[in-house]
Amino acid sequence: MFRSFTSIMSFAILSALVSSVALAADYPKPIEKAWVAKDFKFHTGEVLPELRITYTTIGNPGGSPVLLLHGTMGSASNFLNDQYAGELFGAGQPLDASKYFIIIPDAVGTGKSTKPSDGLKARFPKYNYEDMVHAQHQLLTEGLGLTHVRLVMGSSMGGMQTWMWGELYPKFMDLLAPMSSTPVPMGGRNWLTRRLVIETIRRDPDYKDGNYTSQPASLKIADAWFGITTSGGTLAYLNQAPNALAGDKLMQARLDAPVRGDANDMIYQYEASNDFDTSPALEKIEARVLAINSVDDERNPIELGLLEKAIKRVKNGRMFMIPTDADTRGHGTVGFAKFWKVELESFLSGNK
Repeated sequence: MFRSFTSIMSFAILSALVSSVALAADYPKPIEKAWVAKDFKFHTGEVLPELRITYTTIGNPGGSPVLLLHGTMGSASNFLNDQYAGELFGAGQPLDASKYFIIIPDAVGTGKSTKPSDGLKARFPKYNYEDMVHAQHQLLTEGLGLTHVRLVMGSSMGGMQTWMWGELYPKFMDLLAPMSSTPVPMGGRNWLTRRLVIETIRRDPDYKDGNYTSQPASLKIADAWFGITTSGGTLAYLNQAPNALAGDKLMQARLDAPVRGDANDMIYQYEASNDFDTSPALEKIEARVLAINSVDDERNPIELGLLEKAIKRVKNGRMFMIPTDADTRGHGTVGFAKFWKVELESFLSGNK
């Protein structure tokens, strides 16, 4: 199952460097399945006769449903580790899988769901986050027969889609927990860096308008650059690379790693965010909202005050900011549930 190099490195570095991690609890074996949406229509009017949505479930099918959404170029596998699932899905943990039915789809365009690299390449329909959310909704309603879920939560791209769920389907859930995201137009450094990834690959002569037979070399460089620039934490990188020699070793390790991913898939994933903007409709959200960000998030800078301003427009919303310390990793901090699981547990119980 594909995961971007930046995602893999973020989790690997976090796993290696976080100190005094408690032993993770066991949780039920994940089950992977696929469902096909027939004649799926994208926002552009383009139609795919069959759109495959691969998804992973954990826990009791009769339990309270929870929809969990991953980040850009990710998949359900991003959550299946000791630092996330091991902190949340075990007995007595906040999302105890004996009580909850956890559903983690691979988003349109990535993981094992239908994506450009399956064959259509740059002829694949242009999709955006709204298309991805509609596909998730079809999976839950038509594929799994659900009419309501207890919680929708996600991080990064999944966090932005969580905000969209609250606006597009306001009665479908009780709770929303968007993480490492801000419900404002895609812009600033967040979009500029995404656009640079897209243009770095697209302007590579080896990209050949998407009709390459081997991955263009720019893919790895763009992926490594974006990961270092927009995730990992300023303090953490200083600790990992306190001088140029250490920094060179870290960078060389990333550049020496095998290419993981596909150039068209990456371009489509990053470009899908360009029209994201949930700010006009925040008042439509009916669910209780717990927005979780980290103080050192490079993509959602706390100094802009955007989340603080937006959350005031949500009827039943509040925010939690994870403070920076030696263990946090900027935009990747929420990948470690230990930083916020107490807040989530309180939120689920209705105490806050």
